[in-house]
Amino acid sequence: MILPLLAATLLLAACGRDDSGGGGGGGSAAPGITDTTIKLGSSYPFSGPASAYSAIPKSLNGFFKKLNDNGGINGRKVQFITYDDGYEPQRALANAKRLVEQDKVFAIVNPLGTANNVAMRDYLNQNKVPQLFVATGATVFGSDQAKFPYTTGWQPTYQTESKVYAEYLKSAKPNAKVAVLYQNDGFGKDLLGGFTEGIKGSGISIVAQESYEATDPTVAPQVKKLASSKADTFLDITTPKAGAQAIATVAQTGWKPLHILNSVAASKAQVLKPVGFQYAQGIVTASYFKALDDPRWASDQAVQELKSDLQKYAPDADPTDPYTVYGWLVGGTIVQALQKMTSPTRDALVDAAKHLDYTSGLLLPGITVKTDGESDPYPIEAMQIAQFTGQDFVLKGSVIQASSG
Repeated sequence: MILPLLAATLLLAACGRDDSGGGGGGGSAAPGITDTTIKLGSSYPFSGPASAYSAIPKSLNGFFKKLNDNGGINGRKVQFITYDDGYEPQRALANAKRLVEQDKVFAIVNPLGTANNVAMRDYLNQNKVPQLFVATGATVFGSDQAKFPYTTGWQPTYQTESKVYAEYLKSAKPNAKVAVLYQNDGFGKDLLGGFTEGIKGSGISIVAQESYEATDPTVAPQVKKLASSKADTFLDITTPKAGAQAIATVAQTGWKPLHILNSVAASKAQVLKPVGFQYAQGIVTASYFKALDDPRWASDQAVQELKSDLQKYAPDADPTDPYTVYGWLVGGTIVQALQKMTSPTRDALVDAAKHLDYTSGLLLPGITVKTDGESDPYPIEAMQIAQFTGQDFVLKGSVIQASSG
């Protein structure tokens, strides 16, 4: 059960130690890490308008449990502490301070939300606490490395994702007239800006746009205005709750655009199914990892293994929810960084996170997690288009490489 103000899970799991020096053998050189334990923390919206994303830490918890059952990494165990921020920036900042000053974590990993990560970024960098693999695609978490060296991204940036949609439209609908709904914050503006840049010089044009606040009870009025524009394409830049409302409203108005739903709202389990699959037919999104219920991966070893692991270590996680796979992949990336540490220090962890070359069987073929210091701070810069058909998102074409710069 997740308490309304606190979600704390104490987990024994993997993290690197090497008694000869690699991975930080010897005494603790930073808060939150000893020869036998390490504390990691995070902040997520277990409540509020973005509570659908609570599936991510649920999956991460299962990942850490599996690591512990398999002996951890050289005996160092993880205590993973998470708090609820309700998708509110000031609560996220308060959580970060609590994790650093009271819980004394070694690092904060995968905190969710663009505004929430911006809210805690100054504090964490001033205190030289790693803010790693943030759960947002905002480009700023890679472009501001010089100013905020302790912060790193993970998922494809919104610039990458928007360029993938632009490239897709240039082929599928080269003269598209696009209406845009976007969340009025760094997330929405970043993806919209990337798309606007991506369609320059093409026959594609934006003919209408409407914004909404994350706290708005509904986006129906905005969608109805966009429907009246008679645009033939709808770029839907929303989080899960607003995304579901947008799909329902499109159906109610009788509008029949090509509907592009950004990846952070493209959950079959939490968005499409509640609205009704019949209203989701033809929706296009972009992905970078395998869906556990996609028939094409039915015999895939990595998919089969994760399904089995979820039954054992996270039985309350929904295997059809993409946020479940996301959480497991983030866990794998965290461990990669911890394994690469050359000493038990925060600086060594950050340096390891900035020099990754990680391939997981859960990523789509041709996609890797790779960073190269400040010259390439964006871990994932490729995605593949998928279209909802029947009861599944079906991959289309091939992987599209799209840099964040």
